[in-house]
Amino acid sequence: MSDDNRVLVLDVDGTFLKTDMLLECFWGGLGKDPLRVLSTSLRNLSNPAALKRELAAIANLRTNLLPVNPEIKALADDAMASGRQVVLASASEETLVSQLANDHGLSERVFASDGVQNLKGRAKAGALTQAYGEGGFDYAGNENTDVAVWDHSENALIVGDVARAERSLAAKGKAVTKYPGGWAFADALKAMRPHQWVKNVLLVLPMLAAHDFTLATLGLVALGVIAFSVAASCIYIVNDLLDLEADRLHATKCRRPFASGAVPIGIGMLLCGLLGIIALGLGSFLGLPFFLVVAGYMVLSLAYSLRLKRMRWVDIATLATLYTLRVVAGAAAGQVEVSGFMLVFIFPIFITLGCVKRLTELTLATNDERLPGRGYGRQDRGDLLNMAWIGFAGALLTFFLYTMTEQAKELYPTRWILWAAMIPIAMWLLRMLRLGYFGKQDYDPIVFALRDKRGIGLLLITLSMMFYAAGLWQEWLGF
Repeated sequence: MSDDNRVLVLDVDGTFLKTDMLLECFWGGLGKDPLRVLSTSLRNLSNPAALKRELAAIANLRTNLLPVNPEIKALADDAMASGRQVVLASASEETLVSQLANDHGLSERVFASDGVQNLKGRAKAGALTQAYGEGGFDYAGNENTDVAVWDHSENALIVGDVARAERSLAAKGKAVTKYPGGWAFADALKAMRPHQWVKNVLLVLPMLAAHDFTLATLGLVALGVIAFSVAASCIYIVNDLLDLEADRLHATKCRRPFASGAVPIGIGMLLCGLLGIIALGLGSFLGLPFFLVVAGYMVLSLAYSLRLKRMRWVDIATLATLYTLRVVAGAAAGQVEVSGFMLVFIFPIFITLGCVKRLTELTLATNDERLPGRGYGRQDRGDLLNMAWIGFAGALLTFFLYTMTEQAKELYPTRWILWAAMIPIAMWLLRMLRLGYFGKQDYDPIVFALRDKRGIGLLLITLSMMFYAAGLWQEWLGF
């Protein structure tokens, strides 16, 4: 049979697609009905074909959004242009494979798991050989289990690094063509969002407020920052896996490692588990109070990813709580006292910044529809602005009331400077609010704030004034 007549058969997961449809269904369903997905998974652990069918029904995947391997897509297009039939053959659920084939104009005939038989390895080889005969097709795959299929194909097309399969095929004299695949550690690191770790500078605030600058305290707080950074990365991965469809519909988030297929979902799950273990392990080392805070942060973050972020106003209150927990964590790690006024002051600031985050997203949105995976549309900008003003006023009022407490009188002998410090605080909040309202920030106000030179200047002025009010400059510089 000539190459022009031979059928080109493409595996789906990891070959035609840069993702795995079973895992896509698991995470897509988890975001919609977590209890049903977990019970379905446990019930069908020993029956993969039934598991795939049930999860597909829950997730209702949009297969047209799934990331495609560009080299294999180009191969398929060229083959069809030359008159060859291009068929998908996969262990994934049949309804999804058929839908995917239709999305890309491939053959209506597909080979896939049907809820009873899991079409993988020898089962797939048998189905294809029965349909096209021995050597009647070329096959593209990406796993060692595909050797069973390649043994019956004319040509073997290998995607990614499958060394054992390559050696086996070479020993049999099979013609092999290689295509790029796999993932890079740099992309996995990007998925951990290390640039977000700067938020954990908030753990330093209790140490600064208590004027405790000993190396022992600094060391403990530094470990706390590492633990929180690792915990946050764990949750960022979970959040990205739950948000795959919403991210693919987003103008910039579609380039995230999991949404784009640069990093496999399975790798993300392994990385997530490892990071969670490290975070809780460090939490245990730093003592029970810190362990409880970091565990509570992870549980609340998970609840936010699963449900709370889709609930109007609840999402903003949850974000503010998560930021406030960082301050509590800093006190627990450094074993210093944190004033109730500090927490009451911090919380409304983060209410304002949470509103700024949503205002920025709405301003930068390309249409008037509600944000994907969120409960807000452009018509909510006025309400968000009003809530931001409430947080703004609440923060300044709390700061003023703190200056009247006995603790403030003891720590800050020159209290009028504290009152003056309210001016740069107000200027900073106004700047953040204005830039967010007009869409001149990125999508995370905290990360933006720590890169904004003018904003950082205002924060340093505030901190300097508070140090002066406490007499620290006089003590350190001798005047």
